[in-house]
Amino acid sequence: MASSGEDISNDDDDMHPAAAGMADGVHLLGFSDEILLHILSHVPSTDLILNVRRTCRKLAALCLDKSLIHTVLLQKDYQASEDKVRQLVKEIGREIQQLSMAGCYWLPGSTVEHVARCRSLVKVNLSGCRLTSLRLSKMLSALQHLRSLAIDVSPGFDASQLSSECKATLSRVRELKQTLFTPSYGVVPCCTSLEKLLLYFEILDRTREGAILSGQLMVGQSNVPHYQNLRVFYARLAPGYINQEVVRLYLAVLSDRTPQNLHAFLISVPGSFAESGATKNLLDSMARNVALDALQLPKSWLNGSSLLQHMKFNNPFYFSFSRCTLSGGHLIQQVINGGKDLRSLASLNLSGCVHCLSPDSLLRKAEDDIDSSILETLVASCCNLRHLNLSAAHHHSSEGLGRHLCQLLARLRHLRSLSLPVCSVADSAPRADRAPAQPAMHAVPRGFGKKVRVGVQSCPSPFSGQAGPQPSSVFWSLLKNLPFLEHLELIGSNFSSAMPRNEPAIRNSLPPCSRAQSVGDSEVAAIGQLAFLRHLTLAQLPSVLTGSGLVSIGLQCQQLRSLSLANLGMMGKVVYMPALSDMLKHCKRLRDLRLEQPYFSANAQFFQALSQCSSLQRLCLVSRSGTLQPDAVLAFMARCLHVVMCHLFTGESLATCKNLQQSLLRSFQAERPALNVVIFPLLHEGLTDVIRDVPLVHLDEITLFKSRVAEEPPNLWW
Repeated sequence: MASSGEDISNDDDDMHPAAAGMADGVHLLGFSDEILLHILSHVPSTDLILNVRRTCRKLAALCLDKSLIHTVLLQKDYQASEDKVRQLVKEIGREIQQLSMAGCYWLPGSTVEHVARCRSLVKVNLSGCRLTSLRLSKMLSALQHLRSLAIDVSPGFDASQLSSECKATLSRVRELKQTLFTPSYGVVPCCTSLEKLLLYFEILDRTREGAILSGQLMVGQSNVPHYQNLRVFYARLAPGYINQEVVRLYLAVLSDRTPQNLHAFLISVPGSFAESGATKNLLDSMARNVALDALQLPKSWLNGSSLLQHMKFNNPFYFSFSRCTLSGGHLIQQVINGGKDLRSLASLNLSGCVHCLSPDSLLRKAEDDIDSSILETLVASCCNLRHLNLSAAHHHSSEGLGRHLCQLLARLRHLRSLSLPVCSVADSAPRADRAPAQPAMHAVPRGFGKKVRVGVQSCPSPFSGQAGPQPSSVFWSLLKNLPFLEHLELIGSNFSSAMPRNEPAIRNSLPPCSRAQSVGDSEVAAIGQLAFLRHLTLAQLPSVLTGSGLVSIGLQCQQLRSLSLANLGMMGKVVYMPALSDMLKHCKRLRDLRLEQPYFSANAQFFQALSQCSSLQRLCLVSRSGTLQPDAVLAFMARCLHVVMCHLFTGESLATCKNLQQSLLRSFQAERPALNVVIFPLLHEGLTDVIRDVPLVHLDEITLFKSRVAEEPPNLWW
């Protein structure tokens, strides 16, 4: 933007738009104000106010338009340094009404404290920012109009340090998002008008020194949360018993008196979470007194119970039964009510529900086929679904005209995000007389005695003729009917990442499902149909032979922002490296890349190709027996100026990793304030201590592998 105004003098500011035409095209300032405002809305706020505004008088006026400065979003603006943020607040602080600094972990508390100058703030998101109790008190004391707040509660937080003015502000807050890194009620007891409460429990069981934490640390703290006006309650727990212990203390008040206006009740817990007497009373009270439009419960609360049968729902928009033993029969009878119209349902998470498409959960084996009539009822009843997650299960379709899972899902024309197990997109059960699926042959041609020439297309485009996936493929047809899909995940039913949370790395993994053996390069190439695809995850596809389908995706999916590839092809050798290198040359808008492969060689060839991803910001590589070339990493970082996160977990020695990490920080930290570098041996016993220091925004969004489709209700937080 700045370059377009460099050669515009002040004398030209009053030029008529029609006169702004140039011999080689229309001048930028010749567009209407409405179009210019739309263009400027995509410019980071710091650039808008500190750079673009200074180019000419017309842009100076437009950059201060209310539509641009009432809401300021600094999250993922990794170039927002301390000086830029302070200057921004100084120039337009009085006009800002909504401010998000979520994930700005690199800004010191003294800079975040300047938010107090934005006295008109109604909403502020400070998740991931470093704030002491005293600084938080000082800041909130000045924000009398605040109604929505997001903060972290870190070790050392002391509610007794909050001033009376701060507590007065908190008493008017209606929406609170609180991320807990220590056992505490945080500011919840001060928020007497709460209507929406989001709690993220990220407490580690042990301190860095090895001391065991306990929820008993909360004894003596103010423990009277005010839930009487609560409409939304959401709690997401990281692994660990301490998080479960603390969330029970929050739920204890709810069990005494359930808010009458409660509309959404969601608890996301990894693993088991035993039901207690208090939680049972809470659920019984909810069944009697409220009608919900969003529900998620721990699997142990639902398994074997008749709770869903008694729950009342009012135009539900989100259901998550992740990892529950919910059978298809129960799904139809208790949730869909025998085919009840659920057009309001926008998001459904059935990940890990291995029996959800079978009539009975007791007799079904993993390799058994699904009951397509259950899926057909689900599709017909929930015809407006936009987000659907069926991953982490074996959903095998039997041979039958129009009864394949892909054919039924193709009717959900409103889908924008979809997560499927790899075996579910196989055409049918493999037979002895059926030839194995052939890879696409449009990007990396192969022949006897011929070298593979990457980037040379000797065949037509995969979808202009008969090369590549054929229209008879059910997966090809599915994607053809979902042209506006933005988020796609194909994850092997038995896949588990080598780097779990708060545990040592996993050395062994389960073999892929036998049905997945017929899903390979042709199916990957079919993804190239999705012109609006922004997020793609492919994990545990054993029949990827050359990776030629990846090139198709790079060429066709020009909107791709994040890419996650894990365990493609043979485990002992990375067979798709030439195709991946060719693909990356076309991914000009790619921002996040995560690669997980046991024997990945992060060599000069790989980093040379990756350097052509000019928009790349975050890179994560997980390879337990992988290698890397330090000089190639340094050269890559020097060429890719926007990269602020580099996480490399390989089989290299600790000394090699430490030396490279120090070199990267020494070379680039000064010019990249948000730079976060973690280079560490994947199988080292100290990995968990290293992981705990990674900013949560990176850890949650890219470093740790997980399915993200329908993970949370849409628009849970602004």
